[in-house]
Amino acid sequence: MNEPRVVPQQKSAGARLSNYFLTGVILVGPLAVTVYITWWFIDTVDHWVRPLVPANLWPDTYLPFHVPGLGVIIAAVALTSLGFLTANLVGHTLVRLSERLLDSMPVVRGIYKSMKQIFETVFSQSGTSFRRVCLVEYPGRGMWSLAFISSSPEGSVKAHLPQGQEYISVFIPCTPNPTTGFYIYIPVRDIIEIPMTPDDAFKLIMSAGLIQPEVQAQAGAQIALVRSRGATMSDSGGAD
Repeated sequence: MNEPRVVPQQKSAGARLSNYFLTGVILVGPLAVTVYITWWFIDTVDHWVRPLVPANLWPDTYLPFHVPGLGVIIAAVALTSLGFLTANLVGHTLVRLSERLLDSMPVVRGIYKSMKQIFETVFSQSGTSFRRVCLVEYPGRGMWSLAFISSSPEGSVKAHLPQGQEYISVFIPCTPNPTTGFYIYIPVRDIIEIPMTPDDAFKLIMSAGLIQPEVQAQAGAQIALVRSRGATMSDSGGAD
């Protein structure tokens, strides 16, 4: 006995157009945002560097159009040269003199020291701060938040924490702006370190859970399936 044949439901013209539109958004959206952010960064650095470069050395003076990105190149070369000069004895001497000058300014001193410690910690190639991700039970029992392991407490903070157990400091970022959050000291036994990269953790936090690191491959497969379906519909439409 032959089984009844299942006839696939044909999508309406409106559904096909909606599918094509969403496919276009998926393809163009990330590219457009990337181009916008890149252009904003280049334009911002160009405007910062332009006043520092004589007008006769800027190509825009001689060309009828704007040359983007020159400020970024100049800034990169200047920072690299500054790092090279600082590595020798003369550079160390100049840095020490500059720090002594800043140290004599009451308000500027605190800001500079704080910023210096942050940059040295974040950009240090040998440090481990903010390179390990963990889960902490926050803001209450049974509620868990992603956090970044910072460093062990030292000095007066360590002396005033309850004795008898090891503590660690963690930073709990907020959603969707991970540059703000909460900095807390917590017993080491109360954190759960997880095998997740900081980049994946930031994506998860900024997207409010929409971008799950474990299912990114599945999302990519779904996008590829949408593309293939769109191409199939296009081919069948052309064949008709």
